[in-house]
Amino acid sequence: MRYELFIALRQIRARKFQTILSVGAIALAVMVLTVSQALMVGFTGELYDTTVDKLPQVSVSPQEGEDYIYLYRTLIDEIGKTEGVTAVSPFLTGKASFKFKTNSLNAELKGVLPLQENDISAIEADMVEGDFRELEYSRNTVVIGSKLADKLEVNPGDSVDVSFPNANPLSLRVVGIFHTGSPLDESLTYTSLDTAQEFYNVPDVINGLSVRLEDFNRDREVAAKIEKTGYKAKGWTETNPEILRTIAVESTSNNVVLGLIVVIASFGVVSALNLSVIGATSQIGMLRAMGATISSIRTIFVLQSSILGLLGALIGTLTGVVISLGLGQYEMPAASSELYGGMATIPIIVRTGDILVIILAVFLLNLIAGIYPAQQAAKLDPVKAISSK
Repeated sequence: MRYELFIALRQIRARKFQTILSVGAIALAVMVLTVSQALMVGFTGELYDTTVDKLPQVSVSPQEGEDYIYLYRTLIDEIGKTEGVTAVSPFLTGKASFKFKTNSLNAELKGVLPLQENDISAIEADMVEGDFRELEYSRNTVVIGSKLADKLEVNPGDSVDVSFPNANPLSLRVVGIFHTGSPLDESLTYTSLDTAQEFYNVPDVINGLSVRLEDFNRDREVAAKIEKTGYKAKGWTETNPEILRTIAVESTSNNVVLGLIVVIASFGVVSALNLSVIGATSQIGMLRAMGATISSIRTIFVLQSSILGLLGALIGTLTGVVISLGLGQYEMPAASSELYGGMATIPIIVRTGDILVIILAVFLLNLIAGIYPAQQAAKLDPVKAISSK
């Protein structure tokens, strides 16, 4: 062991109270940073799962000046061959008025091919009653959102009257209820594509295509390729920019605040080391008199700062991971779950990469922070240092 490291460790052990305060301040800051990062990643993942993952990642609309897509089967085949596209689902959607007994509400009636639609929105996983695929085998049936079902007071097996100006009124039997935990539960209903075409009296046409991608981050690139077919196409980042803004604003503000906390904790280490330099002035002079070089004195104090930073980072991340995993086990009360979009537990994601980055960043920050007091110690005159008290 090099003697600089030996002396650095001896200094840390000798000043137990200062060491505990310095390590504790860094550990506390790193713990907050770790927990916050796990929450941020968890909530971001949940946001993607409940929004982006259920949205069409690219939406295709009719050509300029057209209300419908007529030769949609050919277009589906063409888009399906585009690199990065994993599923394409046609739909015909519009507003409709739903009436059951004395209850009446307006909502979106979306005609789809159930198998293809499930590849886009994974709606089968959100079914709480009935079977989404029954739309495929029966006509004049409908699947509705849970909140809309509550307001209409309908259950599977009931028939609702559906009407709208310029549409053919129908009586649709409810064959399922879904719950996504999003506003769609109150505003969206599904029926078969044939039934929707009959209701809106527009046979064999659609007014949009939903496209799912291997990588949702490539939405604009794929949309640009689809637009070469002559149809309008937009990625989810264009149709729902508020999702990106929400994530960016929360992530930036979170990182700035937590970064400042770590910087403040590191300044605590600098302050402790400065006091250490003042208190060890005579010992520094003796070391210089015994032949220790300026570089060795500088190394001793930089090592002290690094060790304190590393200890604080390790203790802080360990504590933060334990607290994060504990928070992840907390089950939300049923009432609160509705407020948070149907989440049953607090979404927590602890990523090994984040932990390693936090430890490395805090270690380097403290290494840099230790340079100033190390320079102050190295500049001490040996004669004056030995004679000082």
